[in-house]
Amino acid sequence: MRGYYTADEVRAAEAELFTRVPEGMPMRRAAFGLADVVARELRERTGGVAGRAVTLLVGSGDNGGDALWAGSFLRRRGVAVRAVLLVPERAHAAGLTALRRAGGRILAVTAIAEELRETDPPRHGLLQHVYPDTSVPYRVGQLLGAPDLVVDGIVGISGRGPLRPVAAELVAGVRCPIIAADLPSGVDPDTGAVTGPAVRADVTVTFGARKPVHALAAPHCGRIELVPIGLRLPEANLIALEPRAVGAGWPVPGPSDDKYSQGVTGVCAGSGTYPGAAVLCTGGAVAATSGMVRYAGTGAEQVLAHFPEVIAAETISATGRVQSWVFGPGAGTDAAARDRLAEILATDLPVVVDADGLTLLAAEPGLVTGRTAPTVLTPHAGEFARLTGAEPGPDRVAAVRKLAESWQVTVLLKGRATLIAGPRFPVFVNEAGGSWAATAGSGDVLSGIVGALLARGLHPSWAAAAAARAHSLAANLAAHATTSAGAPISASPLLSHVREAIGTLRELAA
Repeated sequence: MRGYYTADEVRAAEAELFTRVPEGMPMRRAAFGLADVVARELRERTGGVAGRAVTLLVGSGDNGGDALWAGSFLRRRGVAVRAVLLVPERAHAAGLTALRRAGGRILAVTAIAEELRETDPPRHGLLQHVYPDTSVPYRVGQLLGAPDLVVDGIVGISGRGPLRPVAAELVAGVRCPIIAADLPSGVDPDTGAVTGPAVRADVTVTFGARKPVHALAAPHCGRIELVPIGLRLPEANLIALEPRAVGAGWPVPGPSDDKYSQGVTGVCAGSGTYPGAAVLCTGGAVAATSGMVRYAGTGAEQVLAHFPEVIAAETISATGRVQSWVFGPGAGTDAAARDRLAEILATDLPVVVDADGLTLLAAEPGLVTGRTAPTVLTPHAGEFARLTGAEPGPDRVAAVRKLAESWQVTVLLKGRATLIAGPRFPVFVNEAGGSWAATAGSGDVLSGIVGALLARGLHPSWAAAAAARAHSLAANLAAHATTSAGAPISASPLLSHVREAIGTLRELAA
């Protein structure tokens, strides 16, 4: 499993590291790794390293120091390096000295000249450039030069809030790939929240540990490269299941298994208004290699037309023995639907509640809050707000953990970065790598997959996290089935790729 560590956890680990190694060594390790990634990117993007140009955007403190030291290492490889200092008086002294000695060019930026903005028309894009001791208005493009790559060393894990105006103006003027040092500036390190101007990096080089931002704000981070610097880290409270681990743990039939021992999943979904929800949810359970799927509801005709192997009945009591239940997609929110949900939740079986089932629980939380059997709720942001009375907000991890602890259930909060929290258990995150699954009905498929894994007796957090990983992979496979660039999909082709996704995960584990 891959762990993600908060800024406080990383700072504590760094403090311990500083007691074991010479002063300055961790920064130089980080900077050397950053320089190595920049050099590789230059080679891949331009065909060489020597003679290429890199501009460093340098803030105050250690993050700026990482960038400056990396610039000094790049100069030794023949790269033309210029550093634009956003807070000259607080630039990292040792890093600045190292870059100067290596022959890097230093440009210092002071405040934007307000009078330039007050002219008619306003003269935007003008900063003050100081080098070495004169103040001359320069356009952003002149400050940045013509680099092949830009390194973002503006703020690190201590930074909060959006980019300041000068930094934002410089970043907006970049016309080449950006490599972020540790994290993209302007993005919250712990929540991934973006509340204003922020760097959108092509690559992020993180030092010592991955931070929550790298999973929660992946579109701003680009590809993640980890540079070890010797940190001793605790057990992570935010973790991702590696694809190989999902494949290794996915249940497959053993030599003595039969259709009952492989898990019998019960599905109560769909209605006369939404028969497709019954098909998609049931199909998710079938595709997840459930030993048997039993369907209860009014959509039996449509379900059997797609999946003749399903055993269908009109009522829950007539369904027969199951080992888990999935309730909600397209099931309705009337009194009859409420009674069906109550009947299922009154059992001692694992239950997945999705869609309309969540609306019913929002109106009557007591149906679930007293359960002792595993219960998995799978809301999107709007359904989460109905359950709790508030949107998840910028700190989605804290929000999903609070609901899980308060209701003593496992919560799968959908999104590009899907979060899974269970009581007294670390939060799982599944970064989907895209938003191909953001389509009507795809959540119905996901709830069926979760239900099938619960029927096999898997831990609810693991089952939900593994299902989310297989589901997102299936969406990516479906999106790229006809074109390498990807194309919009609907839930039906996503469903048809679930088995392929599971097979791919198992191959990775082989």
